[in-house]
Amino acid sequence: MELISKDILEIKSFWENKRLKYNVGLIVAALIAFIAYVILGSYLIAPYDHEFEITLFTTLFHGIHFIFVLGIANLFYNLGYYVDKHYNKGNSEIFRKRLFNLGFWFSVGLPFLVPILVVINYLLRFK
Repeated sequence: MELISKDILEIKSFWENKRLKYNVGLIVAALIAFIAYVILGSYLIAPYDHEFEITLFTTLFHGIHFIFVLGIANLFYNLGYYVDKHYNKGNSEIFRKRLFNLGFWFSVGLPFLVPILVVINYLLRFK
């Protein structure tokens, strides 16, 4: 069953309205993950590895990197609209919300891989 234009507008509207929440979630997650990286790196890695440092340059580098990654994340965000449009045959609001939540929490969780890798690095190299 082909979706009618009213359904397509509803789908498009849903995803456009959720984009701000998605981006704010990514920004907050990235800030918290960076703070965790600095704290964990300073306490776990820096005492053993004197090349580990947090400087203005590295902070600026991480910020520019994050802007680039945010752009890529927004390209992947468009997959939600695509999947919703092509695989939500019944135009189910529950499907749409679950799809958004899955993508949102996956994307918000990704920045925390960096502090997790700091802990793994510590455990493998220094403990």
